[in-house]
Amino acid sequence: MKRGSTLFLRMALILLGVPVLALGIFGLTWLPKHPFNADFDHILYPILVGMYASVIPFFGALYQAFKLLNFIDKNQAFSELSVKALQTIKFCAIAFSGLYVIILPFVYIVAEIDDAPGLILMGMVPTFASLVIAVFAAVLQRLLQEAIDIKSENDLTV
Repeated sequence: MKRGSTLFLRMALILLGVPVLALGIFGLTWLPKHPFNADFDHILYPILVGMYASVIPFFGALYQAFKLLNFIDKNQAFSELSVKALQTIKFCAIAFSGLYVIILPFVYIVAEIDDAPGLILMGMVPTFASLVIAVFAAVLQRLLQEAIDIKSENDLTV
């Protein structure tokens, strides 16, 4: 397979990673220090720690997606390495979702103090989005494993 065919997906992964990295470096540090947050800045620290901790599984999943695209470029898409990469993406998405589930009670407290019910919905978006990614990766992992099993069975038949 030509390397250019996965170039769009690589660029999409980069476009996902750069804003998260920039937000982690520049964007989140001012949140507890902002003068409008003086009433509930002590509640923002657990949210901030959870958001910084969620960067680890996020970039782990992005790295595994890059590896998966490399396997596709090298015509190794139907290999155990691809199944392992999908399994790691699944676990990273579950860890990401778990971290945001832990953050949600603190988001609820901030929403109650600030009288912003939409904040709770915004806190639930990363949780459910990462769960969808985890389920999708699990389905792809199972299908890929079945395809590898059928391929190896056919190779033994000849």
